[in-house]
Amino acid sequence: MTQDARGRVVILGQGYVGLPVSMRAVEVGYDVVGFDVAKDRVDRLRSGKTYIDDISDSEVAAALATGRFTPSYHPADMAEFDIAVISVPTPLRDGAPDLSYIEKATDSVGPYVRPGCLVILESTTYPGTTEEVVVPRLEAISGLRAGADFRVGFSPERINPGDPVYGLRNTPKIVSGVDEASLNAVAEFFGALVDKVVPVSGTREAELAKLLENTFRHVNIALVNELAMYCHDLGIDVWSVIDAAASKPFGFMKFTPGPGVGGHCLPIDPSYLSWQVRRTLGRNFRFVEIANDVNDHMPDYVVTRVTSNLNKVRKAVNGADILLIGLAYKPNSGDARESPAIAVAHRLADLGASLRAVDPLIPADHVPTGIEIVECTQAEIDAADLVVVLTDHEVVDWPLLDRHADKVLDTRNRLRSPSVDRL
Repeated sequence: MTQDARGRVVILGQGYVGLPVSMRAVEVGYDVVGFDVAKDRVDRLRSGKTYIDDISDSEVAAALATGRFTPSYHPADMAEFDIAVISVPTPLRDGAPDLSYIEKATDSVGPYVRPGCLVILESTTYPGTTEEVVVPRLEAISGLRAGADFRVGFSPERINPGDPVYGLRNTPKIVSGVDEASLNAVAEFFGALVDKVVPVSGTREAELAKLLENTFRHVNIALVNELAMYCHDLGIDVWSVIDAAASKPFGFMKFTPGPGVGGHCLPIDPSYLSWQVRRTLGRNFRFVEIANDVNDHMPDYVVTRVTSNLNKVRKAVNGADILLIGLAYKPNSGDARESPAIAVAHRLADLGASLRAVDPLIPADHVPTGIEIVECTQAEIDAADLVVVLTDHEVVDWPLLDRHADKVLDTRNRLRSPSVDRL
Protein backbone atom coordinates (compact mmCIF):
# COMPACT_ATOMS: atom_id res chain seq x y z
CA MET A 1 0.00 0.00 0.00
CA THR A 2 1.41 3.39 -0.96
CA GLN A 3 1.22 6.41 1.29
CA ASP A 4 -1.29 7.98 -1.08
CA ALA A 5 -3.64 5.04 -0.45
CA ARG A 6 -3.46 5.11 3.33
CA GLY A 7 -6.75 6.95 3.81
CA ARG A 8 -8.34 9.27 6.35
CA VAL A 9 -8.17 8.49 10.07
CA VAL A 10 -9.93 10.15 12.99
CA ILE A 11 -8.42 9.63 16.46
CA LEU A 12 -10.98 10.60 19.11
CA GLY A 13 -9.08 11.66 22.22
CA GLN A 14 -5.64 13.27 22.07
CA GLY A 15 -4.25 12.26 25.43
CA TYR A 16 -1.56 9.80 26.52
CA VAL A 17 -3.03 7.13 24.24
CA GLY A 18 -4.56 8.97 21.30
CA LEU A 19 -1.80 11.48 20.56
CA PRO A 20 0.96 8.88 20.06
CA VAL A 21 -1.37 6.98 17.72
CA SER A 22 -2.03 10.19 15.79
CA MET A 23 1.68 10.96 15.45
CA ARG A 24 2.52 7.44 14.28
CA ALA A 25 -0.40 7.33 11.82
CA VAL A 26 0.78 10.59 10.26
CA GLU A 27 4.32 9.24 10.11
CA VAL A 28 3.29 6.20 8.07
CA GLY A 29 1.21 8.26 5.66
CA TYR A 30 -2.37 8.57 6.89
CA ASP A 31 -4.34 11.80 6.83
CA VAL A 32 -5.21 12.24 10.51
CA VAL A 33 -7.80 14.29 12.33
CA GLY A 34 -6.78 14.49 15.97
CA PHE A 35 -10.15 15.12 17.61
CA ASP A 36 -10.54 16.25 21.21
CA VAL A 37 -13.35 18.05 23.02
CA ALA A 38 -10.80 20.03 25.06
CA LYS A 39 -10.26 23.24 23.12
CA ASP A 40 -7.05 24.08 24.99
CA ARG A 41 -5.49 20.79 23.91
CA VAL A 42 -6.44 21.34 20.30
CA ASP A 43 -5.11 24.90 20.38
CA ARG A 44 -1.78 23.70 21.77
CA LEU A 45 -1.47 21.03 19.10
CA ARG A 46 -2.30 23.56 16.38
CA SER A 47 0.56 25.73 17.65
CA GLY A 48 2.97 22.78 17.55
CA LYS A 49 3.06 22.22 21.30
CA THR A 50 2.72 18.98 23.22
CA TYR A 51 1.35 18.29 26.72
CA ILE A 52 2.38 14.69 27.31
CA ASP A 53 5.75 13.14 28.17
CA ASP A 54 6.10 10.75 25.25
CA ILE A 55 5.54 13.24 22.42
CA SER A 56 7.82 16.23 21.83
CA ASP A 57 7.03 19.65 20.40
CA SER A 58 9.18 18.79 17.41
CA GLU A 59 7.11 15.69 16.66
CA VAL A 60 3.88 17.70 16.72
CA ALA A 61 5.44 20.39 14.54
CA ALA A 62 6.68 17.77 12.07
CA ALA A 63 3.22 16.19 11.88
CA LEU A 64 1.66 19.59 11.17
CA ALA A 65 4.28 20.32 8.52
CA THR A 66 3.20 17.28 6.51
CA GLY A 67 -0.22 18.86 6.02
CA ARG A 68 -1.75 15.52 7.07
CA PHE A 69 -2.43 16.28 10.74
CA THR A 70 -5.50 18.32 11.64
CA PRO A 71 -6.15 18.90 15.35
CA SER A 72 -9.85 19.68 15.78
CA TYR A 73 -12.72 19.97 18.24
CA HIS A 74 -15.33 20.26 15.45
CA PRO A 75 -17.22 16.97 14.89
CA ALA A 76 -17.84 17.91 11.25
CA ASP A 77 -14.12 17.39 10.60
CA MET A 78 -14.71 13.64 11.04
CA ALA A 79 -16.67 13.45 7.81
CA GLU A 80 -15.49 10.98 5.16
CA PHE A 81 -13.29 9.05 7.57
CA ASP A 82 -12.03 5.59 6.62
CA ILE A 83 -10.91 4.62 10.11
CA ALA A 84 -11.96 6.02 13.49
CA VAL A 85 -10.12 5.13 16.71
CA ILE A 86 -11.80 5.90 20.04
CA SER A 87 -9.13 6.57 22.68
CA VAL A 88 -10.98 8.31 25.50
CA PRO A 89 -10.84 7.94 29.32
CA THR A 90 -12.80 5.28 31.18
CA PRO A 91 -12.76 6.34 34.85
CA LEU A 92 -14.53 4.78 37.80
CA ARG A 93 -17.46 6.60 39.43
CA ASP A 94 -18.50 5.31 42.84
CA GLY A 95 -16.84 1.99 42.12
CA ALA A 96 -18.58 1.45 38.76
CA PRO A 97 -17.23 1.97 35.22
CA ASP A 98 -18.08 5.34 33.71
CA LEU A 99 -18.57 4.78 29.99
CA SER A 100 -19.88 8.28 29.33
CA TYR A 101 -16.74 9.28 27.41
CA ILE A 102 -16.99 6.19 25.19
CA GLU A 103 -20.71 6.80 24.66
CA LYS A 104 -20.18 10.46 23.74
CA ALA A 105 -17.32 9.62 21.40
CA THR A 106 -19.38 6.88 19.74
CA ASP A 107 -22.31 9.25 19.33
CA SER A 108 -19.98 11.88 17.84
CA VAL A 109 -18.56 9.57 15.20
CA GLY A 110 -21.82 7.74 14.50
CA PRO A 111 -23.25 10.25 12.00
CA TYR A 112 -20.15 9.84 9.82
CA VAL A 113 -20.13 6.04 9.70
CA ARG A 114 -20.44 4.87 6.09
CA PRO A 115 -20.20 1.58 4.22
CA GLY A 116 -16.73 0.06 4.34
CA CYS A 117 -15.37 2.21 7.16
CA LEU A 118 -13.72 0.88 10.34
CA VAL A 119 -14.32 1.94 13.96
CA ILE A 120 -11.85 0.76 16.62
CA LEU A 121 -12.31 1.10 20.38
CA GLU A 122 -8.98 1.46 22.21
CA SER A 123 -10.19 2.58 25.63
CA THR A 124 -9.73 0.12 28.48
CA THR A 125 -13.08 -1.30 29.54
CA TYR A 126 -14.93 -4.40 30.71
CA PRO A 127 -15.61 -7.40 28.44
CA GLY A 128 -18.62 -6.82 26.21
CA THR A 129 -18.35 -3.05 25.82
CA THR A 130 -17.51 -3.10 22.12
CA GLU A 131 -20.42 -5.32 21.11
CA GLU A 132 -22.95 -4.27 23.77
CA VAL A 133 -22.36 -0.51 23.90
CA VAL A 134 -20.42 0.74 20.88
CA VAL A 135 -21.96 -1.40 18.12
CA PRO A 136 -25.65 -0.75 18.99
CA ARG A 137 -25.07 3.00 19.19
CA LEU A 138 -23.23 3.10 15.87
CA GLU A 139 -25.93 1.04 14.19
CA ALA A 140 -28.77 3.14 15.62
CA ILE A 141 -27.18 6.41 14.51
CA SER A 142 -25.90 5.31 11.09
CA GLY A 143 -28.70 2.96 10.07
CA LEU A 144 -26.00 0.51 8.95
CA ARG A 145 -25.09 -2.92 10.30
CA ALA A 146 -21.75 -3.72 11.93
CA GLY A 147 -19.98 -6.49 10.09
CA ALA A 148 -22.29 -6.42 7.08
CA ASP A 149 -21.85 -2.73 6.19
CA PHE A 150 -18.95 -1.45 8.26
CA ARG A 151 -16.17 -2.90 10.43
CA VAL A 152 -15.79 -2.68 14.22
CA GLY A 153 -12.97 -3.87 16.43
CA PHE A 154 -11.23 -3.51 19.77
CA SER A 155 -7.49 -3.03 20.30
CA PRO A 156 -6.45 -2.19 23.88
CA GLU A 157 -3.86 0.48 24.45
CA ARG A 158 -0.55 -0.55 25.98
CA ILE A 159 1.01 2.87 26.43
CA ASN A 160 3.48 3.08 29.33
CA PRO A 161 4.20 6.80 29.79
CA GLY A 162 7.86 7.63 30.24
CA ASP A 163 9.09 4.16 29.24
CA PRO A 164 12.48 4.63 27.50
CA VAL A 165 12.43 1.14 25.97
CA TYR A 166 8.89 0.24 24.94
CA GLY A 167 6.73 2.67 23.00
CA LEU A 168 3.78 2.39 20.67
CA ARG A 169 5.77 1.00 17.75
CA ASN A 170 7.71 -1.84 19.43
CA THR A 171 5.02 -2.99 21.89
CA PRO A 172 2.95 -5.86 20.42
CA LYS A 173 -0.63 -4.71 19.76
CA ILE A 174 -3.61 -6.94 20.52
CA VAL A 175 -6.24 -6.69 17.78
CA SER A 176 -9.77 -8.09 17.51
CA GLY A 177 -12.98 -7.60 15.56
CA VAL A 178 -16.68 -8.38 15.69
CA ASP A 179 -16.13 -10.69 12.70
CA GLU A 180 -13.22 -11.93 10.62
CA ALA A 181 -13.36 -9.03 8.16
CA SER A 182 -13.28 -6.55 11.05
CA LEU A 183 -10.36 -8.36 12.67
CA ASN A 184 -8.43 -8.24 9.40
CA ALA A 185 -9.16 -4.53 9.01
CA VAL A 186 -7.98 -3.72 12.54
CA ALA A 187 -4.87 -5.85 12.04
CA GLU A 188 -4.09 -4.09 8.75
CA PHE A 189 -4.37 -0.63 10.29
CA PHE A 190 -2.30 -1.27 13.38
CA GLY A 191 0.05 -3.49 11.41
CA ALA A 192 1.09 -0.34 9.56
CA LEU A 193 1.79 1.43 12.88
CA VAL A 194 3.47 -1.21 15.06
CA ASP A 195 6.05 -3.95 14.61
CA LYS A 196 3.77 -6.79 15.65
CA VAL A 197 0.03 -7.36 16.00
CA VAL A 198 -1.48 -10.15 18.10
CA PRO A 199 -4.85 -11.29 16.71
CA VAL A 200 -7.39 -12.44 19.31
CA SER A 201 -10.50 -14.53 18.64
CA GLY A 202 -13.03 -11.93 19.76
CA THR A 203 -13.49 -8.46 21.23
CA ARG A 204 -14.46 -9.80 24.68
CA GLU A 205 -11.23 -11.78 24.86
CA ALA A 206 -9.22 -8.71 23.85
CA GLU A 207 -11.03 -6.54 26.41
CA LEU A 208 -10.35 -9.07 29.16
CA ALA A 209 -6.71 -9.52 28.13
CA LYS A 210 -6.07 -5.86 28.86
CA LEU A 211 -7.68 -6.14 32.29
CA LEU A 212 -5.66 -9.28 33.03
CA GLU A 213 -2.39 -7.51 32.23
CA ASN A 214 -3.00 -4.78 34.76
CA THR A 215 -4.67 -7.01 37.35
CA PHE A 216 -1.55 -9.19 37.30
CA ARG A 217 0.62 -6.17 38.12
CA HIS A 218 -1.84 -4.83 40.67
CA VAL A 219 -2.04 -8.09 42.61
CA ASN A 220 1.73 -8.63 42.63
CA ILE A 221 2.42 -5.08 43.76
CA ALA A 222 -0.09 -5.59 46.57
CA LEU A 223 1.74 -8.78 47.54
CA VAL A 224 5.09 -7.03 47.96
CA ASN A 225 3.47 -4.00 49.61
CA GLU A 226 1.92 -6.19 52.29
CA LEU A 227 5.17 -8.11 52.60
CA ALA A 228 7.00 -4.81 53.15
CA MET A 229 4.73 -3.93 56.06
CA TYR A 230 5.25 -7.30 57.72
CA CYS A 231 8.99 -7.27 57.08
CA HIS A 232 9.28 -3.90 58.81
CA ASP A 233 7.54 -5.25 61.90
CA LEU A 234 9.72 -8.40 61.83
CA GLY A 235 12.95 -6.44 61.41
CA ILE A 236 13.67 -7.94 57.98
CA ASP A 237 14.97 -5.98 54.99
CA VAL A 238 12.27 -6.54 52.35
CA TRP A 239 14.44 -5.12 49.58
CA SER A 240 17.15 -7.68 50.29
CA VAL A 241 14.51 -10.41 50.30
CA ILE A 242 13.13 -9.34 46.91
CA ASP A 243 16.59 -9.03 45.34
CA ALA A 244 17.51 -12.50 46.59
CA ALA A 245 14.31 -14.02 45.20
CA ALA A 246 14.85 -12.24 41.88
CA SER A 247 18.15 -14.08 41.41
CA LYS A 248 16.09 -17.13 40.42
CA PRO A 249 16.14 -17.28 36.60
CA PHE A 250 12.68 -18.86 36.31
CA GLY A 251 9.35 -18.91 38.12
CA PHE A 252 9.71 -15.46 39.72
CA MET A 253 9.07 -11.93 38.44
CA LYS A 254 10.40 -8.99 40.42
CA PHE A 255 7.94 -6.45 41.79
CA THR A 256 8.89 -3.80 44.34
CA PRO A 257 6.89 -2.03 47.07
CA GLY A 258 6.07 1.64 47.16
CA PRO A 259 3.62 4.22 48.53
CA GLY A 260 0.73 2.82 46.47
CA VAL A 261 -0.27 2.56 42.81
CA GLY A 262 -1.20 5.32 40.41
CA GLY A 263 -1.64 6.30 36.81
CA HIS A 264 -4.42 5.64 34.34
CA CYS A 265 -4.43 1.83 34.71
CA LEU A 266 -3.59 0.13 37.98
CA PRO A 267 -5.93 1.99 40.35
CA ILE A 268 -8.83 1.56 37.90
CA ASP A 269 -8.59 -1.39 35.49
CA PRO A 270 -8.72 -4.26 38.02
CA SER A 271 -11.88 -2.74 39.49
CA TYR A 272 -13.49 -2.95 36.05
CA LEU A 273 -12.90 -6.69 36.14
CA SER A 274 -14.15 -7.02 39.71
CA TRP A 275 -17.26 -4.99 38.89
CA GLN A 276 -18.04 -7.11 35.82
CA VAL A 277 -17.68 -10.39 37.71
CA ARG A 278 -19.91 -9.15 40.53
CA ARG A 279 -22.49 -7.73 38.11
CA THR A 280 -22.78 -10.75 35.84
CA LEU A 281 -21.90 -13.68 38.12
CA GLY A 282 -22.88 -12.35 41.53
CA ARG A 283 -19.47 -13.21 42.97
CA ASN A 284 -16.55 -11.28 44.39
CA PHE A 285 -13.20 -11.31 42.61
CA ARG A 286 -11.31 -11.77 45.85
CA PHE A 287 -7.77 -11.29 44.56
CA VAL A 288 -8.68 -7.90 43.08
CA GLU A 289 -10.53 -6.74 46.18
CA ILE A 290 -7.69 -7.76 48.48
CA ALA A 291 -5.17 -6.04 46.20
CA ASN A 292 -7.33 -2.90 46.16
CA ASP A 293 -7.47 -2.92 49.96
CA VAL A 294 -3.70 -3.25 50.33
CA ASN A 295 -2.69 -0.76 47.65
CA ASP A 296 -5.36 1.81 48.52
CA HIS A 297 -4.11 1.91 52.11
CA MET A 298 -0.41 2.24 51.34
CA PRO A 299 -0.52 6.08 51.51
CA ASP A 300 -1.96 5.72 55.04
CA TYR A 301 0.83 3.33 55.94
CA VAL A 302 3.43 5.79 54.63
CA VAL A 303 1.91 8.53 56.79
CA THR A 304 2.08 6.19 59.78
CA ARG A 305 5.77 5.66 59.12
CA VAL A 306 6.27 9.43 58.75
CA THR A 307 4.63 9.91 62.14
CA SER A 308 6.88 7.24 63.68
CA ASN A 309 10.01 8.86 62.27
CA LEU A 310 9.03 12.28 63.62
CA ASN A 311 8.12 10.83 66.99
CA LYS A 312 11.66 9.50 67.33
CA VAL A 313 12.93 13.09 67.38
CA ARG A 314 10.03 14.33 69.53
CA LYS A 315 8.27 16.08 66.67
CA ALA A 316 4.59 16.05 65.76
CA VAL A 317 3.38 15.90 62.18
CA ASN A 318 1.44 19.08 62.90
CA GLY A 319 3.91 21.87 62.20
CA ALA A 320 6.68 19.63 60.87
CA ASP A 321 8.63 20.72 57.80
CA ILE A 322 8.56 17.79 55.38
CA LEU A 323 10.39 17.66 52.05
CA LEU A 324 8.73 15.30 49.57
CA ILE A 325 10.88 13.88 46.77
CA GLY A 326 8.61 13.26 43.78
CA LEU A 327 4.89 13.79 43.26
CA ALA A 328 4.28 11.93 39.99
CA TYR A 329 2.94 8.39 40.12
CA LYS A 330 6.03 6.90 38.44
CA PRO A 331 9.68 7.85 37.88
CA ASN A 332 10.80 10.02 34.97
CA SER A 333 7.24 11.14 34.18
CA GLY A 334 5.24 14.24 34.97
CA ASP A 335 2.04 12.20 35.12
CA ALA A 336 0.26 12.73 38.46
CA ARG A 337 -2.97 10.88 37.68
CA GLU A 338 -4.08 8.92 40.76
CA SER A 339 -0.57 9.39 42.15
CA PRO A 340 -0.05 7.82 45.60
CA ALA A 341 2.49 10.57 46.29
CA ILE A 342 -0.30 13.13 45.95
CA ALA A 343 -2.44 11.04 48.30
CA VAL A 344 0.38 11.02 50.87
CA ALA A 345 0.77 14.78 50.50
CA HIS A 346 -2.95 15.39 51.09
CA ARG A 347 -2.94 13.24 54.23
CA LEU A 348 0.13 14.99 55.64
CA ALA A 349 -1.32 18.42 54.87
CA ASP A 350 -4.56 17.44 56.62
CA LEU A 351 -2.47 16.59 59.70
CA GLY A 352 -0.91 20.06 59.66
CA ALA A 353 2.47 19.40 58.08
CA SER A 354 4.25 22.13 56.12
CA LEU A 355 5.11 20.59 52.74
CA ARG A 356 7.67 21.37 50.09
CA ALA A 357 8.37 19.09 47.16
CA VAL A 358 11.13 18.34 44.66
CA ASP A 359 9.65 17.34 41.32
CA PRO A 360 10.95 19.16 38.24
CA LEU A 361 8.75 17.10 35.90
CA ILE A 362 5.23 17.59 37.24
CA PRO A 363 3.16 20.37 35.62
CA ALA A 364 2.42 23.31 37.90
CA ASP A 365 -1.34 22.81 37.62
CA HIS A 366 -1.00 19.26 39.00
CA VAL A 367 0.68 20.39 42.22
CA PRO A 368 -1.74 20.29 45.17
CA THR A 369 -2.59 23.60 46.80
CA GLY A 370 -0.29 24.40 49.70
CA ILE A 371 2.77 22.57 48.37
CA GLU A 372 5.69 24.63 47.13
CA ILE A 373 7.88 23.12 44.43
CA VAL A 374 11.54 23.68 45.27
CA GLU A 375 14.92 22.62 43.93
CA CYS A 376 16.88 19.85 45.57
CA THR A 377 19.48 21.82 47.51
CA GLN A 378 21.41 21.30 50.71
CA ALA A 379 19.53 24.20 52.27
CA GLU A 380 16.17 22.54 51.58
CA ILE A 381 17.42 19.22 52.94
CA ASP A 382 18.83 20.82 56.10
CA ALA A 383 15.61 22.76 56.71
CA ALA A 384 13.42 19.65 56.62
CA ASP A 385 12.46 17.73 59.74
CA LEU A 386 12.03 14.72 57.46
CA VAL A 387 12.70 13.90 53.80
CA VAL A 388 10.23 11.45 52.25
CA VAL A 389 11.17 9.79 48.95
CA LEU A 390 7.98 9.02 47.02
CA THR A 391 9.02 9.03 43.32
CA ASP A 392 12.56 8.29 42.20
CA HIS A 393 13.07 10.53 39.16
CA GLU A 394 16.52 10.20 37.62
CA VAL A 395 16.84 14.00 37.46
CA VAL A 396 16.88 14.28 41.26
CA ASP A 397 20.31 14.87 42.81
CA TRP A 398 20.50 11.57 44.70
CA PRO A 399 24.19 11.89 45.68
CA LEU A 400 23.35 15.20 47.38
CA LEU A 401 20.54 13.55 49.31
CA ASP A 402 22.81 10.64 50.27
CA ARG A 403 25.43 13.04 51.61
CA HIS A 404 23.22 15.43 53.54
CA ALA A 405 19.82 13.86 54.32
CA ASP A 406 20.05 12.13 57.69
CA LYS A 407 16.31 12.08 58.46
CA VAL A 408 14.76 10.14 55.59
CA LEU A 409 11.90 7.77 54.87
CA ASP A 410 12.66 6.16 51.51
CA THR A 411 9.68 4.34 49.98
CA ARG A 412 11.60 3.51 46.77
CA ASN A 413 14.91 2.14 48.10
CA ARG A 414 16.80 4.77 46.14
CA LEU A 415 19.21 6.07 48.78
CA ARG A 416 22.26 4.10 49.88
CA SER A 417 22.94 5.58 53.33
CA PRO A 418 22.54 2.92 56.08
CA SER A 419 20.80 5.47 58.30
CA VAL A 420 17.82 5.77 55.90
CA ASP A 421 14.50 4.31 57.04
CA ARG A 422 13.24 2.24 54.12
CA LEU A 423 9.67 1.15 53.46
